[in-house]
Amino acid sequence: MPSSQILPISTSSLEQPTISISSSSLSLSSSTLPCTRFLNGQDDPTSTASLLFSSSFEDEKAISIKPLLPRALSYTTTTSSSTGNYQQRRRRIASENSLSSLSDGSDHRQSFGRDVGHAAAETFLLTRLSLKLLRYLGVGYKWITRFLALGCYSLLLIPGFFQVGYYYFFSSQVRRSIVYGDQPRNRLDLYLPKNNDGPKPVVAFITGGAWIIGYKAWGCLLGQQLSERDIIVACIDYRNFPQGTMSDMVKDSSQGISFVCNNIAEYGGDPDRIYLMGQSAGAHIAASTLLEQAIKEAGEGESTSWSVSQIKAYFGLSGGYNLFNLVDYFHSRGLYRSIFLSIMEGEESLRLYSPEVMVQDPNIRNAVSLLPPIILFHGTADYSIPSDASKSFAETLQRVGVRAESILYEGKTHTDLFLQDPMRGGKDKMFEDLVAIIHASDAAAIAKDAVAPPRRRLVPEFMLQLARRVSPF
Repeated sequence: MPSSQILPISTSSLEQPTISISSSSLSLSSSTLPCTRFLNGQDDPTSTASLLFSSSFEDEKAISIKPLLPRALSYTTTTSSSTGNYQQRRRRIASENSLSSLSDGSDHRQSFGRDVGHAAAETFLLTRLSLKLLRYLGVGYKWITRFLALGCYSLLLIPGFFQVGYYYFFSSQVRRSIVYGDQPRNRLDLYLPKNNDGPKPVVAFITGGAWIIGYKAWGCLLGQQLSERDIIVACIDYRNFPQGTMSDMVKDSSQGISFVCNNIAEYGGDPDRIYLMGQSAGAHIAASTLLEQAIKEAGEGESTSWSVSQIKAYFGLSGGYNLFNLVDYFHSRGLYRSIFLSIMEGEESLRLYSPEVMVQDPNIRNAVSLLPPIILFHGTADYSIPSDASKSFAETLQRVGVRAESILYEGKTHTDLFLQDPMRGGKDKMFEDLVAIIHASDAAAIAKDAVAPPRRRLVPEFMLQLARRVSPF
């Protein structure tokens, strides 16, 4: 048997090549889409929550391991007799198996250690974000009671958070903190399907968080469940206030979308089936980013790294699109006017960051004509952002010639659609509507969806009901 040696084992960071993207369109006709659909919820009412996992923003460093044993100890010299040769072969095989086992174990310990360290950094960041939120919102009676309610609410949903968190940190299908730009928060997470039998549709997702505590890991539950339906999800992080204001959030989101459009094929994504989605504040940021990109493309001499034509459709979940109608409402809910105007860069910028108002400007009619089909999901019992926000935006878009639809879910609150219903398991109407639109042109995927097993329950029903009672949302 030839002699061999033990080499150091090291880890390295992943490189992201760049590819070119083509475009496609979604076969949705405004003549066949009613402006608003009401859907009666069949599930028990649930509560609202936020996913309590976050991330450090430093790249993982390469770690090397010294040889486990000196080369001289790998083999034992014996006599030239057949018995000696046999014993030598046995010693060699045993040595190789032992070293291989030690090496594999060491790799596993390395990976586990990195994940534990990552989890600790995520917990620290979450604490820092929470303290920052308290600092800007104040520590008066209203916010003290709300944070106490949030603590009780989160505790009741902790069985689901643990399961989702374990998946986020330890699943081989999650690629965390891929760099897409040069700012500290310019990272995204990818959720990849286990099945890699061909290019998959892609959802670029912008998470919510009141423009203050948004974070990419908030989309973990959605990413996990869509990836189980053979859909890739890219959760894009962005600078929050006060680290950045609205223009920074739009810039970061645009860079993240550009990365997805130009690189997703390297991860098994289909560049002809890319969808943009946002939830809550993320829905507002994503809509503003999409409109700004359309305005750039309609202008002359603007250099762009991605095109609105690459987005097959936009999905807005529980979003607000007319800030003039929301600024006073947010103030009454505790997001005070002075803070909100600071986030939006002053009262003079409210129009610029109100997509519903902007699309009515006759000066950007050419830009508006470039927008993809827009589908807005909202619960009628949403008290964080009233469902009229989505209904009004859809009606405005249809008046200016954009294919748009709002789908309202009776009795659903701000995060029922995003968190509680998925944690309940079973069939979820909003989720099924979303998947049906994405898979509309894929007969094989539709057939798989028809026989897909119900999603697993993550939280007992009595805990969901109690959480709904104490929810601060």
